[in-house]
Amino acid sequence: MRVGFIGAGKVGFSLGKYLVSNNVTVTGYFSKSSKSAKLAADFTSTKAYSSLENILEDSDTVFLTVPDDIIGEVWENIRNLDIKNKKICHCSGSIASTAFFCAENEGAFAYSIHPLCAVNDKYNSWQSLKSAVFTIEGSEKYLYQLQSLFKSFGNEVVIIDTKQKALYHAGAVMASNLVIALINMSVEVFKQCGFDENVAQKAIFSLFKGNADNIVNNGLINALTGPIERNDVKTVKNHLNSLDNETWANVYKLLSLELVDLAKKKHVDRNYDELKEVLK
Repeated sequence: MRVGFIGAGKVGFSLGKYLVSNNVTVTGYFSKSSKSAKLAADFTSTKAYSSLENILEDSDTVFLTVPDDIIGEVWENIRNLDIKNKKICHCSGSIASTAFFCAENEGAFAYSIHPLCAVNDKYNSWQSLKSAVFTIEGSEKYLYQLQSLFKSFGNEVVIIDTKQKALYHAGAVMASNLVIALINMSVEVFKQCGFDENVAQKAIFSLFKGNADNIVNNGLINALTGPIERNDVKTVKNHLNSLDNETWANVYKLLSLELVDLAKKKHVDRNYDELKEVLK
C-alpha cells in the first residue's frame, strides 16, 4: 500500500505519522499551502507534492484530510483525474463515504475512516491514535482489507453501515462535545452558589476527572453513584426545586432518567417507580 495525503492539517500530520510508525509506505502530501505540505512531509520523512496528478500517480490510496466543508470541493478536483483502482478515503466523523459520489463509476473505491480520538495537535496527537477505536464504511471491495490494516496496528476497528454515519457521529458528540456543555452548566450553578469562576472550574474539573477515571476503570454500572443510584427521591426533588433555570432542570431530568435505567441494572430488586415519576 502506498498512501498519499491531500491536506496537511492536524489529521493529515497525525494519521500520516501513525501509518509511517507502523511501517506503511506514505508517499507524501499535497496541500494548497506548499509550506504546510513541506512541514507534513518533513515530519513524516516523505515528499511534498506540487500537483494532484503527481500524488495520485504515486499513491494507490489517498486520504483527503481536509476540513469537512471542502471534501466535496476537493473531490470535484480529483474525480476526473486518473483515479482508476484508487482507494479514496476521508476521515470525517459526520460525513459518509457517499461524499465521493460516482467513485465506483470512475473505477475508484470510496471510504470514510474515522478515529474516535481528539486530534488537536499536529505533532503529538498521532501517539493517541494507537489507543483509538476506528470506524470504517464504504465500498465493499477493500473494506475488510482496510479493517485488517488498522487491526494489525492493535486498534479496534468497527465496520458501520453507511446509512448510520450521522447516528454514529451523534453518539460520539454526546460523549465528547456535549459533555463540555454539562460541565459549563455545572460551573454556572456553582457560580450561583458564590464560587469564583476559576475556583468553580478547578473543583468541577477535579470531580470530572475522578469520575471519568472511575468509569474507565470500573465500567458504567459500577461507576454509578449519587442520588439516582441510591433512589434518593427527596434529594432529587430538592435539586429540581433549586434549579431556577428551566433548561438546566430539563437536562437534569432527561439525563437522570437515563441513569435510572442503569441503576436498575445495578440494583435489580430496587423499585425506582416513584423516582421516575418525579423525573417525568
